[in-house]
Amino acid sequence: MGGSNRDENMSWDDVKYARRREQMVKRQIEARDISAPAVLAAMRKVPRHLFVSEALQHKAYEDYPLPIGEQQTISQPFIVAEMTQALALGPNDRVLEIGTGSGYQAAVLAEIAYRVYTIERLHPLYVQARRLFDRLQYHNIVMRYTDGTKGWKAQSPFDAIIVTAGAPHTPQALIDQLAPGGRMVIPVGDQYAQDLIRITKGPSGIQQHNLGGCRFVKLIGEEGWGGG
Repeated sequence: MGGSNRDENMSWDDVKYARRREQMVKRQIEARDISAPAVLAAMRKVPRHLFVSEALQHKAYEDYPLPIGEQQTISQPFIVAEMTQALALGPNDRVLEIGTGSGYQAAVLAEIAYRVYTIERLHPLYVQARRLFDRLQYHNIVMRYTDGTKGWKAQSPFDAIIVTAGAPHTPQALIDQLAPGGRMVIPVGDQYAQDLIRITKGPSGIQQHNLGGCRFVKLIGEEGWGGG
C-alpha cells in the first residue's frame, strides 16, 4: 500500500515548518558552533513561526530579527541559541527571563529547564505571550507583568537569568537574585550597540566573559534608560 512517511497527526504546514526549522538549525546555528544537544533539540522543536504575526510567518526561520509590535522584535535565531547555550542550563534549573517579548526565548528555555519565570512590561505583548504559552501547553512558564529591571525577588534565587534587552549596566538587583554558581547573560552597552556579557556568580565573586557584539532593543525601567 502507498502512503506518506509523515506523522498522520501532522498537517502539511507542520511538516513544512519542521523542515524549515531543521534548515535553520543546520545553516544558522550548528554552523556557528552551537553544539549543546539540549539547545539544538529545543531550537528544532519550538514553532518559531507562531511567535510572529501571520503576515511574517514565511520569514520566521530566516537569519534576522523580526518586528512583533510595540517597537519590539523577536531575536535572530542564532542569538536565541547562543544566549541559551551560554546559560549552561540543566533540567532542574530555575530561570528568570527579563523581557518576554514574543515569548519565543522563554519557550526555548522551557524545553530545557525545570521552570521559567518571565517578566514583560508591555501589556499587549504580555497578553499575547500568555495566550500562546497556554495554547502550546507550556505549563512550566510563569509570567509577570511589571518592570523587569527589579527582577523577581520573591522567586529568587535563580540558577540562571537572561536579559533580552540592552542595558547600560547590569542591574544590581539581578546579580543579587542569582544563586551561588548562577549564570546571567545580558547585553550591555548603549542603545545602538552592546556586548553580550556572561556573568557567573562564583565563590570568589562575580566573573564576566564577553561573548561578542550584539544589538538589542533597549531595556526600559527604573534601572534602564529613562524609566517608566
